[in-house]
Amino acid sequence: MSRPLRVLFTAYRGNMRCGGQGIYLWFLARELARLGHRVDVLVGPPYPDPMPFADSVHELHDDRFWGKWFLQEWSSFFPRENPAAVLSPLRFYELGASRMGFFPEPAAFSVRAFREIARRLRGGVRWDVVHDVQCLGWGLLGVRALGLPVLSTVHHPLTVDRRASFRRDRSLREAVGTVEFHPVGMQRFVARRLDAIVTSSHASAATIRRDFAIAPERLHMLGNGLDTELFSPDASVARVPGEILCIGRTSDPNKGVAFLVRALAKLPAGTHLTLVDEDHPLHDARKLARSLGVEERLTITGRVETDELVRLYRRASIVAVPSLYEGFGLPATEAMACGAPVVASAAGALPEVMETGGGGILVPPGDPDALAKAIATLLEQPEARARLGAESRPRVVEAYSWPRIAQRTASLYAALRDVRGRPTSTTTSASSGERSAHASSH
Repeated sequence: MSRPLRVLFTAYRGNMRCGGQGIYLWFLARELARLGHRVDVLVGPPYPDPMPFADSVHELHDDRFWGKWFLQEWSSFFPRENPAAVLSPLRFYELGASRMGFFPEPAAFSVRAFREIARRLRGGVRWDVVHDVQCLGWGLLGVRALGLPVLSTVHHPLTVDRRASFRRDRSLREAVGTVEFHPVGMQRFVARRLDAIVTSSHASAATIRRDFAIAPERLHMLGNGLDTELFSPDASVARVPGEILCIGRTSDPNKGVAFLVRALAKLPAGTHLTLVDEDHPLHDARKLARSLGVEERLTITGRVETDELVRLYRRASIVAVPSLYEGFGLPATEAMACGAPVVASAAGALPEVMETGGGGILVPPGDPDALAKAIATLLEQPEARARLGAESRPRVVEAYSWPRIAQRTASLYAALRDVRGRPTSTTTSASSGERSAHASSH
């Protein structure tokens, strides 16, 4: 191995239960440490699980005003020990922006990270590269101005979430709220000025090129990783006949859960859907299932620990991924790693993942009839389900195990380190990205 690298990760949310960015941070940092590289982490709340493999983990405070305002948690809005502390410039900005409907968390975190990085540099600490995870806040431009190579992982651009929110909006006021909430302008501006953007699929790379106008030579598709030791089959766990599993937030229209519930109503009475999602009495999936007469055939688990999630994959007859867009499609890869056959929408990166794993069937997105037909076909063929599960596992391990992803990422780090003496004119590469995007649209 060449000289070990010293890598600094920045992530405005670090907990694995907050989504793919927390999972990506924890496992990539662990694998890099296993390869002999030194890893430091600056992270915002909710904070990650313990990371004993890291040289340091520094938790940056955030009041999370937007979430408190949205949930109307007025009693915890101001710090009890010193309410006047919110008048400091950055915290006051977060307070005001949140109250106006903006989402200031990524921008504020990036400024705090910049301050901490500058402080440590003055103290003599040095890094080969700074790896941002899905933040793309203004402070990263300051970090780059300090002379450090900076790259960011973007599983999919925020424009995808904004378009999905627009589809859900029912009034002009809601549409205005969508524009306010998604800091697309900041992320696009920052992404075009970093040294590299990393993503996990060709579909996501194409969307980033189109929506963020990234110069193609600075966009790197390195894939996403999977803990293939944890997500694995277990012959002692029996598959439950008629059991369909779906991992997805019903509140996110991109996850397509409503189409799967409608498909459930078209399937035989012995078919049952287990949905891993936050649960509450007014859950939209439960209301839809009730209106279709299949509420008793739907179970919503609430949050589950990782071990329980693995058990659910191992006992499911079929895992359904009805998404309208996925930047990667982690549930599909986790399912195939556990030997479960998959029925997925041909949307976003899912065709790539399914072709790689070869463990199931693709259907047109947003089509309950096609979902129901594919699920019914597999339910009627236990031998085919077993064959798909057995054949997909080694292919997923070959393509998506974390050691492979970490090696590819470390190679990119080394390349960025080796061009540390780049001319400052590279900061204008946004213009070439815009030209490339413009040319590709004709």
